Formats: sequence, structure tokens, C-alpha cells
Amino acid sequence: MTSAPPERHPHLLNVVDVEATCWDGQPPPGAVSEIIEVGLTVVDLAAGERIARHGILVRPERSSVSPFCTELTGLTQDQVAGGVSFAEACRILRDEHAARTRAWASWGDYDRKQFERQCAAPGARYPFGRTHINAKAVFTGSHGLRRRPGMAQALDVAGLPLEGRHHRGEDDAWNIAALVLHVAGRGDWPEDPREEPSDR
Repeated sequence: MTSAPPERHPHLLNVVDVEATCWDGQPPPGAVSEIIEVGLTVVDLAAGERIARHGILVRPERSSVSPFCTELTGLTQDQVAGGVSFAEACRILRDEHAARTRAWASWGDYDRKQFERQCAAPGARYPFGRTHINAKAVFTGSHGLRRRPGMAQALDVAGLPLEGRHHRGEDDAWNIAALVLHVAGRGDWPEDPREEPSDR
């Protein structure tokens, strides 16, 4: 008896935004940039709604949160020290948020590449499936812009408010999801996201 294939909901999209350790200049010797927060908003493209939002704090192992990083994100070393491991964050994405079977989007390709970099080290399994959508590229094409805007600039272009704090993963994912729905409302969100451009 074979198991049934995983249930797929093509109208559901995971919008992901990560924050990572950073410095005002070069990282300290031996330190590398690591994810410290994963923000995720679930979008129902059929209903045109944001239906869930989540935030996962992640404990860095080879770096710590600098004062510059705290000023940017609002996150402190004490906060992220109480987070889950990166491997556990990947498991949560797979097991609790259908990351392997659901398409996902981020603002640009940074988030995808950061996951790929960290998953190249032993111990963490890449949590996502093959379908990643570069929402920045789709938005740029929808509005016929010559340059790809940052998220806050794109909200201005779309006439949407910035909700919450910029550079917090949970809030940024929520705002990016609003931009996804804005583009979908213009009829420009890809039906087959595998054909969309990326920053690669």
C-alpha cells in the first residue's frame, strides 16, 4: 500500500522574510551572517487575503547580535538566544507550514540564498520546494519600473501603508504579502511562477 501524495493547495502561498546577524562594517573574525528571525505570512490568492502570520526566532551559533543589528531590527542577543536552532526552524517550516509543497515568495532572492547558504552546512535540511517567486521582480514588471524598489518604496508606489516595524521578519513578511495581493489584483501575479525572473 502506497501513501497518498501530500495535499496541495495551489492557491496558498508562503511569503517569507528573514533577518540575519549583521554589522556596521565587516563581521568580527570567525563570525558569519546567520538567520535570527523567520517571518511568514500565508496568502490565500483565491480569496485575496492574508490568512495567517508567524514569527520564528532563531538562535545563531557562529555569531551574535551586534548593537547595529539591534538598532536595525529591534532584536537583541538575549531574545534570539531563547530561539530555536536553525535546523529546528527548518523543520517547523516543513512540518507546520507545508514549505515543501507550497510555493513561496520573498522580496528579492536574498532570503532564498541565505537559506541555501546555511543549509549547505551539515545538520539542516533545506525546508522549501522548488517553486520560489521573486516578488520584487514581479512587482517591478507589473509597474513597469526601471529599477527594482525596496519593500518600503514599493509600498509607497502601491499606495499601501507600512504596517509594524521595517526590518522585523514577521512584519516585513506581512507587508510583502500585501504587495503580493496588490500585484495579484492587477492580474500580474504569475500563474506558473517557475517562469518568473530572479536576481540570479
